[in-house]
Amino acid sequence: MTRTGVYPGTFDPVTLGHMDIIRRGVKLVDRLVIGVTTNPSKSPMFSVEERMEMVRREVAGCADGQISIVSFDSLLMDFAEREGASVIVRGLRAVADFEYEYQMAGMNQQLNDRIETVFLMADVSLQPIASRLVKEIAMYGGEVGKFVSPAVAEDVRRRVEEIGRKGS
Repeated sequence: MTRTGVYPGTFDPVTLGHMDIIRRGVKLVDRLVIGVTTNPSKSPMFSVEERMEMVRREVAGCADGQISIVSFDSLLMDFAEREGASVIVRGLRAVADFEYEYQMAGMNQQLNDRIETVFLMADVSLQPIASRLVKEIAMYGGEVGKFVSPAVAEDVRRRVEEIGRKGS
C-alpha cells in the first residue's frame, strides 16, 4: 500500500524553509503531494498557477516520481481524502507556529481522524524564514537571496518591478 502525504501551503513564494520540509517530508511517505492553495487572509504576490510552476521547478530532480504538485481550494481534509493521504506534513518554525498548528491539527482530527498530522521542525538556520517577510523585504528593495533559491529571488524581483510599474 502506498503511503501518501500532503504538504499544504500557499508557497507565495516557495522558500528555502519550504524546500527543507519537502526534502525531509518526502522521506516519510511513498508519495508527497504538495498542495498549493489560496488563503483568503493573505494577499498573494503570485497566482496559483505561477506558484505551482515555481514549486515544480524547485522540486525538479528531488525524489523523482515521488512528488506531485496539485492546487486546491477546499478544506484541507477534503483535499487530503481526495488524494488518498494518510498524513498531513506541516513545518514548524517557532512556538507561535506550534500554537496555531496544534489547534488546526485538533480541528482536522475532528473532521477526519483517519489522517494524522506530522510536524517537522525547520532547520535551525531556516526557522526565521516566512514567505510574508520575503515579500516585505523585496518590496522595500532588500535582498532575498538568503531566503529563497536564485530562481525564486529572480521571480520575486521581476514581480516587484511589475508592481512598481503599475503603481507609478
